Amino acid sequence: MVDKSKRDFCTRYFLRQIGEILEGFEAGVQEAEQKEDFDNFFKSYESSYALTLAYPDEILLVTARSHGIETEGREKNDIVKELLKKKGGY
Repeated sequence: MVDKSKRDFCTRYFLRQIGEILEGFEAGVQEAEQKEDFDNFFKSYESSYALTLAYPDEILLVTARSHGIETEGREKNDIVKELLKKKGGY
């Protein structure tokens, strides 16, 4: 004879595990979408213009260098993108 309490425990355990897997998958999808949106924002100068305009060039370069970001020969939006990534943004 099968112990019903053990069967119920296993059923609840597996359902909980499936729920956690689905939550993890959804979180991963959401993170991937956020990263894609972040990357798309910086793909063109036009889409990131307002953000890059907000930083005066000299302040941006000094800030980037202070965070160990190479600035020589790089586009302003690439520098801003790397700075935001270093600070945990996207």
